[in-house]
Amino acid sequence: MLFSAKCFAAAMLAMAVASWAGLPRPFWALMTTYIVANPLAGAVRSKAAFRLGGTLLGCAATLLMVPAMVDAPELLTLALAAWVASCLFVSLLDRTPRSYLFMLAGYSAALIGFPAVSVPTGIFETASARVQEIGIGIVCAGLVHSLVWPVGMGPTLIGMVDRTLDDAGAWLRAMLQPPAPSDAGRPAAPAQQAARRKLAGDISQLRVMATHVPFDTSHLRWTAEAIRALQHEVAALTPFASAVDDRLRALRDAEGRLPEDVERTVGRVLARLADSGRAAPGRPGLPLAAADAAELRTAARALTDGALPAADGWTLALRTGLAVRLEELIDAWAACVQLREHIDAGLAGRPRPLPAPGRRTAAPAAHDVLHRDVGMAAWSAVAAALAICLCSAFWIFTGWSGGAAMPMMAAVFSSFFAGMDDPVPAIYSFLKALLLSLPLGALYVLVLMPLVVDLPTLAVVCAPVFLVLGAYMARPATLLMAMGLLLSGVLGTLSLHDTGQADFASFVNSSIGQVLGGATAAVVTALVRSVSAEWSARRIQRRTWRELGRLPREADAAQARLHAARVLDRIGLLAPRIAQAGGTVAGVNADDALVDLRIGTDLHALRRHAALLPARLGPDILAQVARLFREHPAQSTTEQAAQAQPLLAERIDEALRALLPPAPAPQAAPAPQGAATGTFDERRRVLAALVGLRRNLFPSRPWTAAPIPEQEALA
Repeated sequence: MLFSAKCFAAAMLAMAVASWAGLPRPFWALMTTYIVANPLAGAVRSKAAFRLGGTLLGCAATLLMVPAMVDAPELLTLALAAWVASCLFVSLLDRTPRSYLFMLAGYSAALIGFPAVSVPTGIFETASARVQEIGIGIVCAGLVHSLVWPVGMGPTLIGMVDRTLDDAGAWLRAMLQPPAPSDAGRPAAPAQQAARRKLAGDISQLRVMATHVPFDTSHLRWTAEAIRALQHEVAALTPFASAVDDRLRALRDAEGRLPEDVERTVGRVLARLADSGRAAPGRPGLPLAAADAAELRTAARALTDGALPAADGWTLALRTGLAVRLEELIDAWAACVQLREHIDAGLAGRPRPLPAPGRRTAAPAAHDVLHRDVGMAAWSAVAAALAICLCSAFWIFTGWSGGAAMPMMAAVFSSFFAGMDDPVPAIYSFLKALLLSLPLGALYVLVLMPLVVDLPTLAVVCAPVFLVLGAYMARPATLLMAMGLLLSGVLGTLSLHDTGQADFASFVNSSIGQVLGGATAAVVTALVRSVSAEWSARRIQRRTWRELGRLPREADAAQARLHAARVLDRIGLLAPRIAQAGGTVAGVNADDALVDLRIGTDLHALRRHAALLPARLGPDILAQVARLFREHPAQSTTEQAAQAQPLLAERIDEALRALLPPAPAPQAAPAPQGAATGTFDERRRVLAALVGLRRNLFPSRPWTAAPIPEQEALA
């Protein structure tokens, strides 16, 4: 109710300023205050900035196209349709709130350009007035939501940060719990799978929401860089945590239970990490100092120290892989905790430079790590252009005086819901709200507005409907219907008419045009663009496989983290689609996506250190993995696809046997005099990468301890 009251106050202020300035359609200013409204002040300011930029861009495009092509309506239609489609295509490739700027630039040109066809001589005045009206609405909304009981993003965003760390900590604490009898032989219990998918969703949601941080009204804006770095570090630690979990399961399966020293050491490390990330008022958790992290790394490395006379080669390899990934998990987690402390300092008004890990792994822009589907963006753009052209053709063919509303609404409806797999149900819901609001719109336009003589009277007339619908706009469950009733119905109708001279015929013409435009958008979208959640899930999964097929050729240290973040984002996208498809999609499994995530990390490490393997084992393994993912069958899991390449398993086992003898613990056999200091760590890392590939591609294949041929060892 408070949010609705602030929206109404901003709307009346915008209406007063626009009327005082003598602008022709002041209801555009009023409607803008509701379009940019958001319970969080920072989101209002960022959306306002994006809307103003999009409006200016759309107006500029209109001024270029309409005067030049007004005498050729077919050509003008194609130009406006191409502009809307191009802007929609760009907006769909940027899944952050910034995409609103490009989408608005597209349909703003349609909203201004199509009505101006009948009076092209006034296009500059119309475009100029529209920019002024929208600008007034933006300024008024920003002022009211920023100055009157502003709701900062701090509690919401920090709560999301702490929830993300809590979810990661819960995963760590659950790693040492033995699987339930009903889950034996499965990758993980359903509850654990859901928790991991939730972590992926948390990271993606945090990354998108952080776009608003620089616009916030609190000290949170000083923490934007630390929040971006934290997102990056949490994404980076996920493959390490998943690998530790997998190596623990492998050791448990190999020996029936975890070795006592592994259970004791790993349990202490994971419990300490999870406690350090546990959120508490005023602090992120128990401090994890550099000395603590160093002690935990020493404990992790001790898993392979000393003589292991009872351990066979595969057990030693698993221990080494576990130790390496545990050390990397400790480093990433320590960076997360340190960044969380920097966020607290920024919130207290004492921002400080990022720690060295944050500078070394500077977070990339969101558009570099978020999944982008160029093909679906192109199809959405084609559907929007086709709907606009069909509506315009009907308008031109019939010579209908109110036909301009058809292509306008086709552009709006086609753009607004284009990010969905199947936008048709949402378009129909919005269209239903528009139909329900027509009697209310007629009441305002034809009966009430001609009686309004001053601002107080306008406020009294608008308050009952605006305050009630504004309250429902603050609730996600009712947002779509409330927006349809208020924005598309009442305010849209008021904005499209001269309320002082509106008549019944013009109202009916405009309303029919709006309904037909929305219906055309729905039909064209259903025929050209709509896809099922199952189809979309498979497409997302295939994109990951194609990237893995390229990694052996293109991988480097910088790309490793980018790849991990992108795969995590896709896991967050897969989870709701799998649920929508009934819980199962042939060939697609969100837990299998974690396997692909670990494979990407292993491929990067193996490519960097492939020279440590004898002969051409490294390039051969990388080439076979690339071929596996390039030829990955759409209906198969990664493990099923790998069964068709037994030679790859033999090559991985051969490489493991070649590395195991010369990789004792450093205390037992120190490196020879003059050897490079990093050689031992490099051998451990490539061994861990090979263990990871072996576990991820061939988890059920038994280990073969046959000795490597002497001539190959010499080579």
